[in-house]
Amino acid sequence: MISYIALLRGINVGGQKKVPMAELRVALSALAFKNIHTYIQSGNVVFESSEKDTSILEVKIFSSIKKQFGFEVPVLVKTNLEMKAIFRACPFSEKKKVSSYFTLLNSAPEKELIDSLNTVAFDDEEIVATRNVVYFFSEKGYGKAKCNTNFIERKLKVTATTRNYKTMIKLLELSETKL
Repeated sequence: MISYIALLRGINVGGQKKVPMAELRVALSALAFKNIHTYIQSGNVVFESSEKDTSILEVKIFSSIKKQFGFEVPVLVKTNLEMKAIFRACPFSEKKKVSSYFTLLNSAPEKELIDSLNTVAFDDEEIVATRNVVYFFSEKGYGKAKCNTNFIERKLKVTATTRNYKTMIKLLELSETKL
């Protein structure tokens, strides 16, 4: 069995797209996933599967949510090793890293769009875009930042989902522990 982390985009935000975590775990267990664990209400799922193709897992989870809850939710699935690599590659100092955000991309954007995003400059904000993640730091915090997931999606023309440092740490811990 392979340990995976599924990130759901835009659920349980402002009363929109409500997905109770207990119901989500039941729906995913019907897909023959094992050791399913959710973390907070914002769409973080750790599970094990014998399936080796993350795109197949994404489609299965997407379809299950649509069937169970009646709406579409973008799904991104990464292995524990992929998430570790993303986390370790964060270009910020340790001091900034603990206050940074990781915007994971569902597909690789065109190189020109990545290059263009890397030239964007907002006061007190740092952006480092790569093929699979945008690392973001703001001295003001995410809520007051000009750069956010919607901004990144518009600039890169891809679907994305953002997690903070604390959530990344917890997901990595959960995906390394037999639940």
